Amino acid sequence: MELKGRIAVVTGAASGIGAALCHRFAEEGAAGVVVADLDLELATRVAAQIGGVARQVDVSNEEQVQELVAFTNRTFGRLEVFCSNAGIGISDSGLSATDADWQRVWQVNTMAHVYAARAVLPQMLEAGEGYLVQTASAAGLLTHVDSATYAVTKHAAVAFAEWLAVSYGDRGIRVSCLCPQGVKTPMLLGKDGQRKTFLASDALEASDVAAQVVECMRAERFLVLPHPEVLTYLQRKAGDVDRWIRGMRKVKAAALAAR
Repeated sequence: MELKGRIAVVTGAASGIGAALCHRFAEEGAAGVVVADLDLELATRVAAQIGGVARQVDVSNEEQVQELVAFTNRTFGRLEVFCSNAGIGISDSGLSATDADWQRVWQVNTMAHVYAARAVLPQMLEAGEGYLVQTASAAGLLTHVDSATYAVTKHAAVAFAEWLAVSYGDRGIRVSCLCPQGVKTPMLLGKDGQRKTFLASDALEASDVAAQVVECMRAERFLVLPHPEVLTYLQRKAGDVDRWIRGMRKVKAAALAAR
């Protein structure tokens, strides 16, 4: 799909990858971009920069996601691209995460994709085309050595994107699943860039990730892998899971030693 002349919604769009996607979509000639985020002030700033429209939304609330789609249709008359990009991570040490922690991360990292699909698929199917871009993570293909909540919910996000692609691909619905490793955003590095992480050394700029998304949308490829080594790791995991787990134990030990 080419973005020129298209109407797109991006959630989690006030900063990081979401903001970069908005800028890149505008550069590609999108006819309208809805910059959706819980932080309306920052979303409004991004919208002003690209000539888009800001909208406040809590993606963990299905009613608000439905209203976001309705707002886009009222404003532009259609909606052809929905980037379900919002995500959160919490610092947990696995079993110490509470039920409330699990539910909060589950709602944003997984159910938000479900809510988006429920909201936009009826009109996309009626039109005979549409594009869903769903941001997961390399953690959804591999794992996360620190956060169980993040690893599990991102795995679920990848699985749901796969299901959508299988179920609706023959009906004109295209799906791409974004699975980056480290990206230079507040989620990875902290608001002031103070957070230490072994992923920082190979972290990409959000603009580079957005460029990869557009390239994959043009080619209509499912997996968006800004870090090509992720595919190598995934192949190794599939080829010998036990060996891969032993390797990840070493990664975990190295990450702990670096703190």
